[in-house]
Amino acid sequence: MARAITAVHFQSNGHRLKNPSSKPIVPRFRPHFMDWTPADISDSLRRHPALWIFAACVLLFMVIEYTLLMVPPSAAPFDIGFAATAALHRMLATRPALNTLLAALNTVFVGMQSSYILWTWLIEGRPRSAIATAFMFTCRGILGYSTQLPLPQEFLGSGADFPVGNVSFFLFFSGHVAASVIASVDMRRMKRRELAILFELLNVLQVIRLLTTRGHYTIDLATGVGAGILFDSLAGKYQRYMSTIAATPKICHAL
Repeated sequence: MARAITAVHFQSNGHRLKNPSSKPIVPRFRPHFMDWTPADISDSLRRHPALWIFAACVLLFMVIEYTLLMVPPSAAPFDIGFAATAALHRMLATRPALNTLLAALNTVFVGMQSSYILWTWLIEGRPRSAIATAFMFTCRGILGYSTQLPLPQEFLGSGADFPVGNVSFFLFFSGHVAASVIASVDMRRMKRRELAILFELLNVLQVIRLLTTRGHYTIDLATGVGAGILFDSLAGKYQRYMSTIAATPKICHAL
């Protein structure tokens, strides 16, 4: 093991002197914030506004969380998305034909998502979106089975909705939303901006419909957005890792 060598000085009488230029074994530590000045704080607010905004949000929601009365076990869950779409829910509950039509249109949109993702893999030879979708639905199945949320009491089902036939489904998280995000992220990556905007608008309408019909809780839909972004990123990292592994034998052979 290599050791650091420092100069050692001796007095004329043979006593060892400490090298004035040598550094201490354990460097002195001074917390970064102790050197802050008002100008530094102002500069941080200007350069990193998101940090301070989110820090304020953390404090706000700490107050809300610690003072809010929890929903009792006998009561229905509170969902802010359900509250926001209450009027739409009442309207759709009295129009079953419209509910079926919207469900069928949503199923068409699911088919559009699936077709695009399969197209990128089978026709264009880019498997990233397909990998992301397969990974996403696998994790969704594990999580959905692990915690099976109760079906909302005011659920408006339809045989035309995907999965077609009024079959059972996992609530957490929304595969509809996640797959749409995976597709639109790929479209933006490939500079298909108009198509990406179309999918994003349809995804917003899908979210509103799923809240209106009580087909998903708000947390399912919000997590679906994050899951789409996350699994697309993981699929990209997986592809880069596999490319590195595939290239390694060639490099070794050349050497």
